[in-house]
Amino acid sequence: MADTVKLTAGRAYLAIPGPSVIPDQVLQAMHRASPNIYAGELVEMTHGLIPDLRRVAQTDHNVAIYIANGHGTWEAALSNVISPGDRVLVPGASEFSQGWALMARGLGAEVEQLSHDQSSCWDLEQVAHSLKNDPNRRIKAVLAVHVDTSTSIRNDIVALRALMDELNHPALLMLDCIASLGCDQVEMDAWGVDVLVAASQKGLMVPPGLGFVFFNDKADAVRNAMPRVSGYWDWQPRARPQEYYQFFNGTAPTHHLYGLRAALDLIHAEGMDNVWARHQRLAQAIWTACEVWGQDGGPMRLNVSEPSLRSHAVTSIHIGAPNGTRLRDWLEQNLGLTLGIGLGMAPSDSPEWHGYFRLGHMGHVNGHMVMGMLGGIETGLQALNIPHGSGAVEAAAKILATG
Repeated sequence: MADTVKLTAGRAYLAIPGPSVIPDQVLQAMHRASPNIYAGELVEMTHGLIPDLRRVAQTDHNVAIYIANGHGTWEAALSNVISPGDRVLVPGASEFSQGWALMARGLGAEVEQLSHDQSSCWDLEQVAHSLKNDPNRRIKAVLAVHVDTSTSIRNDIVALRALMDELNHPALLMLDCIASLGCDQVEMDAWGVDVLVAASQKGLMVPPGLGFVFFNDKADAVRNAMPRVSGYWDWQPRARPQEYYQFFNGTAPTHHLYGLRAALDLIHAEGMDNVWARHQRLAQAIWTACEVWGQDGGPMRLNVSEPSLRSHAVTSIHIGAPNGTRLRDWLEQNLGLTLGIGLGMAPSDSPEWHGYFRLGHMGHVNGHMVMGMLGGIETGLQALNIPHGSGAVEAAAKILATG
């Protein structure tokens, strides 16, 4: 018998903030021969996806589907409403706010980006100052990230919309919901969002490769006034196709569509209200465990101290270098549990980079999966002699046991 027994045989658990765990129903739906892309089942099924996507985003407006990841949907959304020389406001400087801002600059936009602390939401006073100091209405859009996957901050979109309305600023409110759609509560129409972008690989539980841009009539009017829009990124033929191929500007992403159909069936069978409530309860159990581990001299702390600002889909954690990397490596090598790297919290060439990790709890995840993840982390903390408070798993169990 080996001196060291590895316990990694069995189904691995990818507990990172996307790609998320793929349900068996989605995998089975995708495991098929290539279908006819001109008529029949695939064509009929695609038309049925549209209203169900709208239900997830809580909108009565349009949706365009792209063969793209989240970065692709950033560019798709911008390409329809922003021309070179237009000005955009980005209220935040976290990893994914920076990414969207960089995309806008690459398209020739003039970007005003507001800084903020990595452990708190954006500063609405800064946003108000920028909008008030725009008398000529040069700011054409506000690029807002709902949940930043790196920091796990959940920003207040309702408050941002209210501020824009109070100042009577006509800029489009464009919202990145890549990490939140299908996890945290998202209500495009009720929140007054003009453009919403999302992708398949997180709360929608489908492999990376599909991107979605939802847009209302106000945004579509801006699109109509554009001097030019890339033929591939143009959302109008995708949202209102005359021929089936126009949904995708070419060949359909056939197997992803079958997977999406299965995922949407799971989501709507559960009901959006319960999907949101499940993610909230599971997140609370995780936060409780992490807070207990941080007691009695333990170095662990949640990046976001205020619960109301925390995402229900991802949790960013600081545990001190090099313990973040040590813990991740040990869990993957010994238990088959993969945690997310710390992203954007420290430069990748800095020793401090190794002091962070993230937990993904989005999409196809339930109580026993979360309790298994927490038990695995407890095991790793013990194996590596990382100081931590006791009773974390028991405290999380009490949260889930309340019904």
